[in-house]
Amino acid sequence: MIKKLLEISFKKGEMHSPLYLQLESEIIQLICNGQLKPGQMLPSSRELAQSLQLNRKTVVATYEELNLQGWVESRPRSGIYVSSKLPDTSANIKKTKNKNTARPLHPGFPLKYHSASLQNDAIDRSRKSFDESPVKYQIDDGFPDPRLAPMEALAREYRRFGKGRFSNKYLMYGPEHGSLRLRMELVSFLNRTRGMQVSEKEILITKGTQMALYLSSQLLVQPGDTVMVPEPGYIDANRTFAFAGANLIYIPVDKDGMDIDVIEKHCKKKVPKIIYVIPHHHRPTTVTLNAERRMRLLNLADKYHFALIEDDYDFDYHYASTPLFPLASIDTGGHIIYVGSFCKSIAPGIRIGFMVAPQTVIDRAAALRRLIDRQGEQLIEEALAELFHTGDIIRHIKKSYKTYLERLDTTCDLLQKNLGQFLTFDRPQGGLAIWARYKGEISARKVAQEALQTGLKISDGTNYFFHHKTNQPDNFVRIGYCSLNPQEMESAIGLWKQALTRST
Repeated sequence: MIKKLLEISFKKGEMHSPLYLQLESEIIQLICNGQLKPGQMLPSSRELAQSLQLNRKTVVATYEELNLQGWVESRPRSGIYVSSKLPDTSANIKKTKNKNTARPLHPGFPLKYHSASLQNDAIDRSRKSFDESPVKYQIDDGFPDPRLAPMEALAREYRRFGKGRFSNKYLMYGPEHGSLRLRMELVSFLNRTRGMQVSEKEILITKGTQMALYLSSQLLVQPGDTVMVPEPGYIDANRTFAFAGANLIYIPVDKDGMDIDVIEKHCKKKVPKIIYVIPHHHRPTTVTLNAERRMRLLNLADKYHFALIEDDYDFDYHYASTPLFPLASIDTGGHIIYVGSFCKSIAPGIRIGFMVAPQTVIDRAAALRRLIDRQGEQLIEEALAELFHTGDIIRHIKKSYKTYLERLDTTCDLLQKNLGQFLTFDRPQGGLAIWARYKGEISARKVAQEALQTGLKISDGTNYFFHHKTNQPDNFVRIGYCSLNPQEMESAIGLWKQALTRST
């Protein structure tokens, strides 16, 4: 009976581990699910080897390992038995008899869901990520071209700091605030390019902007607190605040940014804990918050004492004029948590971001960060600091700025020439994407589905509007123009035109 069980469960060669470990795992599974009971005799090594067509030494090694671990016991002049000290789990046989042996999809314990949408959205994203349709081109949400990233220089410095006299220092634990050298370089960079007056004590290095948003929400938001967010807006920021327990108030966005009149009306009724704002190249619409609204927003922060989280994710790419200095550069009341990253100026996979705030906030954020992520990766932070010091990052930004400006012009021309009858858009003043609207009754979702059949992946118009669960606009699309070169973009827009022609 026992030999038969093992013959059924043990399938030689299905795993890459040694055979004795495979056999060991199967015997442990049979013990745990109750098919082998405490005190039950096991076949001799010779019998089991013959039954499973294994070398006897393999079975001997398995029994020795099981004995050392306490799963079996050897009785002199008697044989090998399942350890009598183990609990009897034979009651589990009925549960596992007809059960698939694959790992379960759902946990055997209750999960706390702050929002049902978190679970559903994760599933939806997973399905989209692993869509089986072949993709030739993707017009993304507004990402840089990783082919332009200074990866050779970054890899060179990474290797240099990872060996020799640096290795002991940078391969051990470092400060949870992030590399001191990188923070010092950021002080110089931010003060010079953004008109800020900060010190290294006011900077926390994070893994992208999203970590900074999460830390901020966990420090500030209590369940039931009000957080104001733009509409249309950035879905992952909204989810982060909702996960912390916030009640979201959606503030409309027009051509001049968030509507400050609406914010002021809400403040008179209930003061928010946070207002989340993207004043420079608002996501998704790309509009810029004008000077008058910036001043009014800061005045409201002074009056009502709420926090402003300023997300400045792609400051460096502004084409209509020099970039507007962030709100943080004129904040004298300590109201602003300024977050940004190099994911847009270098590559999305380079997860280096930063959070700038009063020192007390930074210290508390660093302590919280320590609980979830002991520290950042020192080597990559030191390598990036070196590229700031040598000027490589500045040269890369200048070079990519020129390239992306050319791609913006090319993409606008291609869109107007090929898709002008289907959509309308304004040339953005900056940022890495174009905000467009389909004409008539064209559905972004239907176009995206049709485009996928041609080999093009493009936005389906979801994840922009959130205020009204029903009757959400279905005719907007955000067009990233940087990650494809002109030839690739021309081909992609050709496929897009095919999809539009089929779906209308």
